[in-house]
Amino acid sequence: MATLVRTLSGDFNHWLTKIEYGIMGGSVSASLEGTSDFSNGDARCSVRVFERYSYFGGNRVSLNVTLFQNGDGPIYLSAISSGGSQALFFKINTWGEEAFLDKLRDLL
Repeated sequence: MATLVRTLSGDFNHWLTKIEYGIMGGSVSASLEGTSDFSNGDARCSVRVFERYSYFGGNRVSLNVTLFQNGDGPIYLSAISSGGSQALFFKINTWGEEAFLDKLRDLL
């Protein structure tokens, strides 16, 4: 499992769209597996779950991206990738997870 946490500024919709298009356009095997959006008053949260094939690991990896903003405050991003290991009881490699998360790092 690989994790990226950042604080962003600017427009919430801009970042959400940039992340969606950037991840989907960054890999021929990338897919948007699920979305969730909700708000309460001035607070807003969006969750996106992406998946792609990892050539290094020979399997599929997922990337969960969460954006949160309260009013005009900063936008908090939390991204976690997982699924890059082929081992039964412990992780042998996490190359695919790191590579997927690197796509998001490049977008930011």
